[in-house]
Amino acid sequence: MDKIIEIILIISAGIITLAVLLATFRFIKGPSVFDRIVAMDLMTISSMALMVLIALFAERIIYLDVAIVYGLLSFIGVIVVARYYEDHYKQIRS
Repeated sequence: MDKIIEIILIISAGIITLAVLLATFRFIKGPSVFDRIVAMDLMTISSMALMVLIALFAERIIYLDVAIVYGLLSFIGVIVVARYYEDHYKQIRS
């Protein structure tokens, strides 16, 4: 791999790792459940991006398939949790 591309990928991995750390902080400290849901979604998206970077570093295409499946499961998980809390808050208001 070209040196410039390798440096850019390392910098990208650092930025994505920082995003995961900030999202983890929001997940722990978040004042509401919805902040935690958004933080969880951000952590899964960031970890998908890290999987893609690992696929580029290792030059293995199979890791991209893993990232796609992880993204689909993450999306379904966030939808399920959001629907649960939506129904929960509707019952509280009633």
